[in-house]
Amino acid sequence: MDQAVTLRTIAEKGGDFMEETSSTRVIAVSSGKGGVGKTNSVVNLAIAFAKMGKRVLLLDADLGLGNLDVLLGLAPKYNMGHLLRGERTINEVLVKGPEGILILPASSGIQELTNLGPEERLSLSSHLENLQHEIDIMIIDTGAGISSNVLFFNMAAQEIVVVVTPEPTSITDAYALMKVLLQKHGERRFKLLVNTVKSRKEALEVYRKISLAAERFLNISVDYLGCVMHDENVPKSVVQQKAVMELYPDSKASVCYKEIAGTICDLPMRPTLKGGLQFFWRQILNRNI
Repeated sequence: MDQAVTLRTIAEKGGDFMEETSSTRVIAVSSGKGGVGKTNSVVNLAIAFAKMGKRVLLLDADLGLGNLDVLLGLAPKYNMGHLLRGERTINEVLVKGPEGILILPASSGIQELTNLGPEERLSLSSHLENLQHEIDIMIIDTGAGISSNVLFFNMAAQEIVVVVTPEPTSITDAYALMKVLLQKHGERRFKLLVNTVKSRKEALEVYRKISLAAERFLNISVDYLGCVMHDENVPKSVVQQKAVMELYPDSKASVCYKEIAGTICDLPMRPTLKGGLQFFWRQILNRNI
């Protein structure tokens, strides 16, 4: 199929087809519970990618509770709600962050995308499909937990990264998230990022616990992306509404984010329907979760 075919045409025609291979990597970052540093990880990974020369778009998909802009000390005039209502264009809504990363801010009080009607989904996708050739990586900061919105974005993305800490509740909830994605939607591939660890040994132990349980009881694959060391510079950066990669680029946490970004970039693109920005927005149009 010609790459010039738009998602609107796809939606009108319906049916199954195989997408052209896209150079855009779409990553959903989730967690089983809140408070594990998920959004912080999203922001710092985005900056790490940008420092590697990648063009990055952040989609704040924690609708109603989005805080990517707050974490970076930004004050967007407009948000996704204005875009969906046709009040502003995509260029007016997008906000530029550190290292040139682009952010599509969420909107407090708007419906979850899973509850949007066909016209609203089509409107959103038609605004964003033209970014296909303008960005290399899109990172989706989902909400925490197992709500329909979280599942929706995970299933539309190419890669699923689960952020976890050594706390037992975080480990249990991360496992639960993967279990639900498997049982409801057949997802079997996950990446694990272990946050705020005292040592790399501790991180590997967390990964071992989750991967062994996942393999034994769920028969799914969990790959280890890496870890972020506990670093006092991280809370300092949060207070200043800056990313640790921005304020303390040589800190322990920043070095870890650079390593993880490099690991992700080295991963092969999945040559399936789960690969690419165009497919992601087709999912926005068609998927019911």
